[in-house]
Amino acid sequence: MARTQGSHSDITGPRIQAAALRLFAQYGYAAVSMRQIAGEVGVQAGALYNYIPDKQSLLFRLMKTHMDELLAAWAGQDRSGDPLRRLEAFTRFHIGYHLQRPDEVFIAYMELRNLDPENFSAIEGLRRAYENELEAILQDGVAQGQFDVPDPRIATLGVIAMLTGVNTWYRPEGRLSGEQVADAYWQMVCKTVGARGRS
Repeated sequence: MARTQGSHSDITGPRIQAAALRLFAQYGYAAVSMRQIAGEVGVQAGALYNYIPDKQSLLFRLMKTHMDELLAAWAGQDRSGDPLRRLEAFTRFHIGYHLQRPDEVFIAYMELRNLDPENFSAIEGLRRAYENELEAILQDGVAQGQFDVPDPRIATLGVIAMLTGVNTWYRPEGRLSGEQVADAYWQMVCKTVGARGRS
């Protein structure tokens, strides 16, 4: 991708992504024009193309960045211990990480339909890599008799949907802290997977 060289290129590029993130989350990808994004950044619409080929590429970059950072953050967690402990670590990580990034999460899930087939395939691969982390925990738990689920893959999708759903209702100014929400969801996850031996 061609990109204008200059002292401000490392500043304007991130500003374009930040503006697109806000606008896509507020109005939806289809309703936002490149001219609106340019206006938010304070540049001429034509200048955007020095940093991004088109709106589709911008959407893909936002989603890929989110998924890459999510996978990297999870890889940096303590994932030792038995399946129950690892499941708790995953649950608390997912809640905490996603609550801090409501716009990224909204776009990552709600705008998948607007990706072209090649970009969709790439993002779906990253999503599957993340889901596989949880599925491996559930499979180990079933094998060790700690969890009671008939199909770990289905349970994986159900648990992730439940955990990600917190972003549809949680508000920082509400009656529950993020930690309290994580506590509540951990209890629900335990029941969902039929966890045994939970202290």
